[in-house]
Amino acid sequence: MLADAATCCYVSLVTPNGTAIRALRNALKLSIRSVARDAHCDPSHLSRLERGEAGMGEPGLRRIAAVLGVSVAAINREEEP
Repeated sequence: MLADAATCCYVSLVTPNGTAIRALRNALKLSIRSVARDAHCDPSHLSRLERGEAGMGEPGLRRIAAVLGVSVAAINREEEP
């Protein structure tokens, strides 16, 4: 039970807007596999992230943002992409 609570807290700390990630990825005509490969993450995790079913830590978000050519703030919709 304690591990589940820790996981929930971690995921809620950094939950990017998966819709923004998917929109940017589609606009750039990039596949989930290519973004995941270049961002050094698992394609299935990236898919869950886009659907809002998973979270990702700051280092992973930075890698995804770099692949998409935007800032982490743009992914989180804190600024315009």
